[in-house]
Amino acid sequence: MVPRFILGDYRAAAMGEAIYEKLEDGTYAGRIPSCQGVVAFGASLRECKDDLRSTLEDWILLGLRLGHPLPVLGFQRGVPECD
Repeated sequence: MVPRFILGDYRAAAMGEAIYEKLEDGTYAGRIPSCQGVVAFGASLRECKDDLRSTLEDWILLGLRLGHPLPVLGFQRGVPECD
């Protein structure tokens, strides 16, 4: 049996919902709509994605530390423990 890491699954699902835009100056902006305040910018799309992932990880850890509920993401819908 392969071990599952719930936070890793959550992070992957959130990153799957990310929206990226190329800005007028040629840089990129990324955000995850279901995770309020998770935004990042980068000179390249790769840099933007890396920064967004890092921002998301910090957002999750801070939210857990402060006792904030995390939003339900698409991969959790229909899972009995999450409904």
